[in-house]
Amino acid sequence: MKSIIQTQNFINNKWFSSNEPRLKVLNKYSQNEICDVNMASDIQVELAITSAVNSLKELNKLSSGDRADFLEKLKNELIKEQDAFIDLIIAEAGKPRGYAKMEIQRCIDTLETAVRETYSFAGEIVPIDYNNGAGKTAFTKRVAIGVILAISPFNFPLNLALHKIAPAIATGNPIILKPAPQSPLTALAFAKLIEKVGLPAGSVNILVAEIPNTQKLVTDNRIKLLSFTGSPEIGWKLKNIAGNKKVQLELGGNAASIVDSSSNWKLAAKKLAIASFLYAGQICISTQRIVVDEQIFPMFLNEFISESKQIKMGDPNVLGNHNGPMISKNHLFRIKSWIEEAEANGADVILGGNIFSVEHNIFENTVIIDTNGSMKIHSEEAFAPVVVIDKYSSFNDALNMVNNSKFGLQASVFTNNFNQIKDAHNLLEVGAVIINDIPGFRIDSMPYGGVKESGLGREGIKHTMMEYTEPRMLIY
Repeated sequence: MKSIIQTQNFINNKWFSSNEPRLKVLNKYSQNEICDVNMASDIQVELAITSAVNSLKELNKLSSGDRADFLEKLKNELIKEQDAFIDLIIAEAGKPRGYAKMEIQRCIDTLETAVRETYSFAGEIVPIDYNNGAGKTAFTKRVAIGVILAISPFNFPLNLALHKIAPAIATGNPIILKPAPQSPLTALAFAKLIEKVGLPAGSVNILVAEIPNTQKLVTDNRIKLLSFTGSPEIGWKLKNIAGNKKVQLELGGNAASIVDSSSNWKLAAKKLAIASFLYAGQICISTQRIVVDEQIFPMFLNEFISESKQIKMGDPNVLGNHNGPMISKNHLFRIKSWIEEAEANGADVILGGNIFSVEHNIFENTVIIDTNGSMKIHSEEAFAPVVVIDKYSSFNDALNMVNNSKFGLQASVFTNNFNQIKDAHNLLEVGAVIINDIPGFRIDSMPYGGVKESGLGREGIKHTMMEYTEPRMLIY
């Protein structure tokens, strides 16, 4: 495997080590240490902020064509190194090989989308030619908001980082990225590409930081926007201490799918089984809840169990394995305790329910019925290869069951009844409703985000570019 590993922090287009305690990064399947990484010092945090602020002048000189050229160069460099990035994602994030390949292809698409959006991104003509505005013309241009702090999660260590970095480059905003401590190496490796293409010094800084220094970044008034992807508990806490800066949050959920008797429910069972257990369920829009028309419930359940048994568990390096290691033993034992709690309160585990490998942090594909909203496995975000299945008697009941959640990221409906499609779109309290596909469907250009405790704002390249800019009006 070609090594692209970097262990220092990337600040002002230079690499910095420190005397801070070092972070050990483990191979999530073997549990062997890959390397240890420098944690940013107080001085380096300050340097990252000041270099980002200072880069604004240089970034303001860049045309949209210049910014698009940098993105194009980054895309081309990533294409050259894609195999090494795939191997690194498998190792540090435990992502199955086929899914890691898909992530890198999505990263390439994300950068290509950012190139296109950079060329077309614009303000608007504002109609004011009436009353006191008669005879006047007004239009806006979008201007950079300023320094952005981005905090990315472990599960998509490059693509979700690029959903923050690429729009920042496209709009001329400097950005400081703090990757997740479980999988920081992929983002640091990408910093080497940033160095290679010659982006202005300070425009992209990547730091591995402990909690106190992360809080310093969040509370610093020189930073104008916080973009966070991660757990609701941490996200809302950061929002509360962020001060008067703009905040963008993507906080996950417990995605649900409705399966109606009018649908191709056998196809639904196949798709939803993969969506429930892929990458050990460690996806914000992984299928966690399925509600099924009572007319087909027994048949669907049998089909779903059959399909679930086909989902292979094991070494993520082996092509064809879909359920690999959970990110840590803490989460492995957490999900076991949640299942035990559900069983103690009347739930029925009809498949799995146990740890498959303590050594490799793998949990079995697990299917549970007879749950209720008082159980963590039903109401919280599992982030594990576990799905709960319930039945409904009317479609309105199904909609209410999906909405009976503090989360609202995405949901799906398998149906061939157009009235149900309209009702789902009108009534489901989520950021997106997917018809005849899994709740986890996502294209990187679409507006992505949720309601309720699932977050604030929308990602997706164009939509993030809107979040990262402000309209400045000219009237004459």
